[in-house]
Amino acid sequence: MADDADMMAMMGLSGFGKQTKKRTVDVVARYESTKRAEQTAEKGELKGDENPAAKRARVGENVPEVEQDDEVGPMPPPSLTNKGDASKVDESDDEQDEGAEDSDPDDESTFPITHEITLKDHTKVVSALAVDPSGARVVTGSHDYDVKLWDFGGMDARFKPFRSWEPAESYHVHDLKYSNAGDKFLVISGTSQAKLYERDGEEVATFIKGDPYIRDMKNTAGHVGELTACAWHPKESNLFITSSYDSTIRIWDVENKRKQKTVIVVKSKERGTRTKVMSCTYSRDGKMIAGACLDGALHIWNTNSNFVRPSLSIEGAHVKDTETGSVTFALDGYTVLTRGGDDTVKLWDTRSFKKPVTTATDVPTLYPGTSAIFSPDEKYIVTGAAAIPGRQPGRLLFMPRHEASGENGLKPARSVILGEKVSAVKVVWHSKINQVLASLSDGSVRVLYSPNSSTNGAKLCVTRAPKKVTIEDISAALRDAPILTPHALPMFKEDEGRSGQRRRDKDRSDAVKTRKPMPPVNGPGRGGRVGASATQHIVQHMFRDTSRDEDPREALLKYATKEGEDLRWTQAWKDSGNVFAEVEEEEKEEGA
Repeated sequence: MADDADMMAMMGLSGFGKQTKKRTVDVVARYESTKRAEQTAEKGELKGDENPAAKRARVGENVPEVEQDDEVGPMPPPSLTNKGDASKVDESDDEQDEGAEDSDPDDESTFPITHEITLKDHTKVVSALAVDPSGARVVTGSHDYDVKLWDFGGMDARFKPFRSWEPAESYHVHDLKYSNAGDKFLVISGTSQAKLYERDGEEVATFIKGDPYIRDMKNTAGHVGELTACAWHPKESNLFITSSYDSTIRIWDVENKRKQKTVIVVKSKERGTRTKVMSCTYSRDGKMIAGACLDGALHIWNTNSNFVRPSLSIEGAHVKDTETGSVTFALDGYTVLTRGGDDTVKLWDTRSFKKPVTTATDVPTLYPGTSAIFSPDEKYIVTGAAAIPGRQPGRLLFMPRHEASGENGLKPARSVILGEKVSAVKVVWHSKINQVLASLSDGSVRVLYSPNSSTNGAKLCVTRAPKKVTIEDISAALRDAPILTPHALPMFKEDEGRSGQRRRDKDRSDAVKTRKPMPPVNGPGRGGRVGASATQHIVQHMFRDTSRDEDPREALLKYATKEGEDLRWTQAWKDSGNVFAEVEEEEKEEGA
């Protein structure tokens, strides 16, 4: 036993074989480790670096070491987990009661922002974010060209994605959208082709690219410019729209990737020139399509029209040459929310479309595609404010909608400080799990939740500790490792131990691997090949082959026999000198 203990200590293992001893997990302590510091606009004057609790909020970096339970799935509530220990149950209940007294229950039910986790795996700004309708999976896209899939039910407290890939090589990912059923999602990158993927990340279709040499955008089968945004039809699961730099919004059918269904050509008021369409969306009933352009205009089309001209349009909705990050319809069908690149958030009413109902100013943005959304009950507007060095940190703003009116009427009722040098880009408030997700400029995704009012989501993976390394894991790693056999036959030898540069230099000298053409032979011939000299080329041009210039008929007739000549080829047949025997009849005998 002592030898086994020494061996386990040396290898850093918790034990040999399957662990049968079950250990309870203190769920309340896990939730407390993810509790945010009070850095709201009303309650906290402390900055993120000055408050010691801010370091404690980044649970993705420091995870408490708790042994892994053998059971798979989310942990049961503390009242059921500690059923056998009455004293522990009472103590946990007391802690929950004390925590409930410290926090405002009405505020916590309205804003699920008391706790947070950080999904950190990207290296650059996360420019696209989407959550499936069930709230179980998250897909993120970034300027590091990667798309990553996260599963709340499968993650542990390390918060790592289960799949990552580059959908368009070296192009940024601009937008991601799950379908209404959650069985597939769209990827919009810096290319002109949208891609459709299954739930697990398997590519389904790549939609066609248009002809860039055709000026009339209605006659092209696809986009010819960089894509910017996409949106699914809320009623018909096979339809979606995409917007692009080519001044069009195209309606696509999932079943037909060779050509779009309808083209909406957007024309600018500046002498009918093109303009870049920066964002697009459907209304909640699917009867209207809205698009925001780089020239500052906001257009709305009725889906029952011929799309020749917009049904509603307003020029100068936002400042010209600024990128409007998002356009969102409310449930009422006539309220439109826009997030401009001119540091404003505007609320519009399609029944009176001449000016905005209310506006929020001084909401800085640093990245194109910064979004603004409605809360699930549509009482609040949520958006991110970029960090300004030396002035203000990055924040997440919650602004009441119905109390606002007039110019600069949108004021934040609650704000969450994200960091001194961190800016929020995309924001999602999922109604089913009641959690707020914000993609940040440092390559992370912040998930805000409340242990009391939120359901599943981040609560599933917070209570699941990382799996301990066992001897079976090491054995599996050794079993799957490549086998190096340096004394095998040369044709089967693997140069795994050789450095990359040396291996490339060796392969470059191999004519078979590089597929290098065979060079001409210099000097005397060898290996069955005729050699070449320095004067060979000159001699070949001096004494050219003139057989091409000859008449084939004349060449054949020169071998024909002339009239009067013997047809024999040689003199031997001219006079053979053969002597034939004369046949004489026998004389009849006399008197016969």
